[in-house]
Amino acid sequence: MKVKYLHTMIRVQDVEASKKFYCDLLGLVETRRKDLDAAKATLVFLSEPGGGPGNEIELTYNWDSDEEYTGGRNFGHLAYEVENIYEKCQQLMDAGVTINRPPRDGRMAFVRSPDGISVELLQMGESLPQQEPWASMPNTGSW
Repeated sequence: MKVKYLHTMIRVQDVEASKKFYCDLLGLVETRRKDLDAAKATLVFLSEPGGGPGNEIELTYNWDSDEEYTGGRNFGHLAYEVENIYEKCQQLMDAGVTINRPPRDGRMAFVRSPDGISVELLQMGESLPQQEPWASMPNTGSW
């Protein structure tokens, strides 16, 4: 029996703040959106440019909900490959995103989305040579 991966759903409290993080900062694109009146929810699907079903994140916004979403380490994290991990981390920092685990090794970093979802960034191909300020930057918080 064949199994096909479809998407990962993440509950968000602010669609626009989440889209800024995932689209403007990480480079994903919105592929489709559904308003579900009966469920009082909006679903926003994001993928890498040129991607689509089977390679998406579903941002779920529940209307009229003041529930604070908290995550546990049981969820784990999302992971994205980036062309230059130092440039991406600098772009995120310049936008006010905390680098929870800096790319000291030139290979891997962790940040969190506006809703606290842990996001791993991995250098495409081989690790970049270590460089400052990243090589000596301490961890901040958890990832």
